[in-house]
Amino acid sequence: MADREDYLSVTTLTRYLKRKFDADPYLGRVYLTGEISNFRPRPNAHQYFSLKDDHAKINAIMFKSAFAKVKFQPEEGMKVLVTGRISLYEPSGSYQIYVERMEPDGVGALYQAYEQLKRKLASEGLFERRQRPLVKYPKRIAVITSPSGAVIRDIITTTRRRYPIAQLVLFPALVQGDAAADDIVRRIQQVNELGTFDTLIIGRGGGSIEDLWPFNEERVARAIAASEIPVISSVGHETDTTIADLVADVRAATPTAAAELATPVLSETLLAISQLQGRLFQAMTSQIQLDRQRLKQVRQSYVFTQPQRLYEGYTQRVAQLTDQLVNDQRQLLNGKQQQVATVRARLSTHLLTARVKNGRQQTDALSHELLSVSVNMIKTKKTQLHALINQLDLLSPLKIMTRGYSYVTAEGQVVKTVDQLSEKQAVTLHLADGQAAATINSVDKEKD
Repeated sequence: MADREDYLSVTTLTRYLKRKFDADPYLGRVYLTGEISNFRPRPNAHQYFSLKDDHAKINAIMFKSAFAKVKFQPEEGMKVLVTGRISLYEPSGSYQIYVERMEPDGVGALYQAYEQLKRKLASEGLFERRQRPLVKYPKRIAVITSPSGAVIRDIITTTRRRYPIAQLVLFPALVQGDAAADDIVRRIQQVNELGTFDTLIIGRGGGSIEDLWPFNEERVARAIAASEIPVISSVGHETDTTIADLVADVRAATPTAAAELATPVLSETLLAISQLQGRLFQAMTSQIQLDRQRLKQVRQSYVFTQPQRLYEGYTQRVAQLTDQLVNDQRQLLNGKQQQVATVRARLSTHLLTARVKNGRQQTDALSHELLSVSVNMIKTKKTQLHALINQLDLLSPLKIMTRGYSYVTAEGQVVKTVDQLSEKQAVTLHLADGQAAATINSVDKEKD
């Protein structure tokens, strides 16, 4: 049986094994492939999980500083390639791998991060949001890109050729490297704070996915989506598609295409304006000719050439009423005479004198009454006739104008309100016996 001093404590054995692990050159740099298991994301902290295959499993730890460099989001069951060192954790006596680098097995880390962010933003509807329309005739265009690259030169050349009256303002920014994303976001916010630009172009030349990665950052995508100014994204070559391209209002394959999308062709615009001017002139000429024809027709109307025709119908009606009155009086007289004759025939011989005398008295009374009624009736009809004549006379435009009234025309149009007049405007006064030219000295409109 071994002596007491030959026995080791658990701590001593564990420390011995840890030194063996740490001193072994083969365990100082280990490359493993496996499937992630027991992964529970811990924000801004160390990450603990396991790596396994069909027959074994090993615990893994990735410190916060190393995990911050991972471009994709690890998920349960994902196959990964890791690089790290093997050591022993003394409190539990279990060995584990301290992961220093991690990337997806079979797909690059950046591509994996790109697809994950793309799915995330798509689920939020950021790609399907309502696109802001580009200003057709921009006055100022902001460009965020490198000041020394070919992008800005292509944009300047294309803009000067197509629409030289637009002002280009360069906001120089880093377009590659770890600090590029923050610089691009800062420039986007600066352009929006100024608020004096119609269009914003964000671009850079082609490159690898690593070179273009700042335009795949989430903060850049959200800054583009939050921009109040329409954004044209021109990043990489035609075959490259970044998150910035998907979020922007318009994607351009090249910087030249971006400048073409942002600006019209000045010569074509001027030609279109000239054509519109011609159409407007023709329309106005046709309208003026039509108005002149209408004015001519109005001037030739009988209201102005033969105003007496306005009351011809009333005159005819008065004549008819007069004839009817005369006929009625004649019939009335005939009836009364017949009555007198009948009365005379009924007189007897012995009362002839008295009856004649009485009849004469009655006849005189009736004649007097008839005369009085006839005179009154004639007076009444004459009064009605004069009233109708006066009413007809009042309706005559010439009669109205003889009382001092007139009407005013300006440029061939009858002036109805003071809104049609302006100071120093020449007008024509139309009077009963002619016309007079006048000039407006002032215009005062009565308030309601």
